[in-house]
Amino acid sequence: MLSSIFSHPDFWKYVSVPFIAGLIAWFTNWIAVQMTFYPLKFFGIPPFLGWQGIIPKRAVKMAGILVDQTLSKIGSISEFFQQMEPEKISAHLTRSIQGRIEEYTDEVMTERNAVLWENLPLLVRRRVYSRARRAVPEIMDNLVDDISKNVEELVDLKYMIGSQMEQDRALMVRMFREVGEPEFRFVIHSGFYFGFMFGLIQIPVMLLVPQPWMVPIFGFIVGSATNWMALNIIFRPLNPVRVGPFRIQGLFLRRQKDVAESFARLTTTEVVTLRNIMNQVLNGPKADRTKQLIKRHMRPLLEGGVVRTAAQLTVGPGGYADLKRAVEEKAVDLAVIPFEDTQFNKERGAIVERIMRERMGMLSSEEFQSLLRPAFQEDEWILIMIGGGLGFAAGVLQLFVVFGSSLLG
Repeated sequence: MLSSIFSHPDFWKYVSVPFIAGLIAWFTNWIAVQMTFYPLKFFGIPPFLGWQGIIPKRAVKMAGILVDQTLSKIGSISEFFQQMEPEKISAHLTRSIQGRIEEYTDEVMTERNAVLWENLPLLVRRRVYSRARRAVPEIMDNLVDDISKNVEELVDLKYMIGSQMEQDRALMVRMFREVGEPEFRFVIHSGFYFGFMFGLIQIPVMLLVPQPWMVPIFGFIVGSATNWMALNIIFRPLNPVRVGPFRIQGLFLRRQKDVAESFARLTTTEVVTLRNIMNQVLNGPKADRTKQLIKRHMRPLLEGGVVRTAAQLTVGPGGYADLKRAVEEKAVDLAVIPFEDTQFNKERGAIVERIMRERMGMLSSEEFQSLLRPAFQEDEWILIMIGGGLGFAAGVLQLFVVFGSSLLG
């Protein structure tokens, strides 16, 4: 067989086969990875003629899987909130609101009756400011404590993450790319080596069956098989297997400690942040319950003698009920502002990050693989077939450009 290869008139053409097969496989795997992430929005003629990246397309569904199969095993939203230290959250809210209490009070009162409020004796207005400033710490302590005890009922973690990913599909892509970067790089680069090996097999087969159709057929096999092999090496075997002195396990699963670190950092800085949790508490689907909590905790302030008297002087007894509603709505707006503080969010998130990292490191292989596996699982057959189709097309090109009349003649 070897002598027939070396003496063959198209020897150098056959020598090129494994190299071309390697390039074909590298290219098809590269395409497969790009199609996993891009485009972010459907490109083409809906519903069938076109493509949207697997991860952007399944962003909401993957977010649900992430919550059910990974985050739920790491901790609850109540536990995350407790780890963020509610007492420090309350103190942060108090500092933020107390620093601008006069501005906030003037804003609400002038909206109702600017002339009467501005003409109210300065002594009376100062007493209102002072009363509000003294009341804020206790109100914030009680309110945050109440939210802490009821956060499971006020925040739907799956909805929170799902809605965020739906609005910002690029974020989901970035998270998957960062967490699985070595694996995606392996899928691309391994294509050349797997393709080269298939090319070595292709040479004797083509010598035994020197038919033109063999070239595109092998192109299809190379394109699809290398994608399939790369995906399986990432996730298989699930648990470590000893083969002599070697310990074999899926590439992604072997990196559990590193992945846990990246995932915990990204999750606590981009997704499960104090800002996002409080935004859900105050503006999410269950915000009506939060408003009832705020109303209950604001009542002592609004019904205090000084504040009530000043309010009735400016808006009259009839407008007092409307003023209370205005103050409650303003309180919701004010509660959001302090959580835009990037540094405070980072400090609270760092605590949760440590716990998340430690617990992720203790997940079983079955639980851990669900972090990245959904990115491929549902549509991986499409990627394999696309790899095969591109390999077939490259094989046709190879047949005409490299072999030409040798096989066609």
